[in-house]
Amino acid sequence: MAYSSSGLTRLSGGSGVNLWHYTTTDAIGDVNTAGYFNDAIGMIRSLDVIIAVTSTGGTPAVSLVYAKDVSASAIDVTDGLTVTATDSD
Repeated sequence: MAYSSSGLTRLSGGSGVNLWHYTTTDAIGDVNTAGYFNDAIGMIRSLDVIIAVTSTGGTPAVSLVYAKDVSASAIDVTDGLTVTATDSD
């Protein structure tokens, strides 16, 4: 699939860095592909952090990524750190 602006929400910002929340049915492997967020050029800045709620085979997954390379024509985010969801009770 592709980036959808309706899934991106700015949560806060300070010291030149923003915190975003992004929800999609795409897998994190799609979301962290260079160019995925290109339609958000002018919004997402270098080092902005994104809490990405993605889906793999219908199972939700949460990852933290940040905008590593941002230019006037492209955005590339890191691969991401998966937030584990252990619930042993």
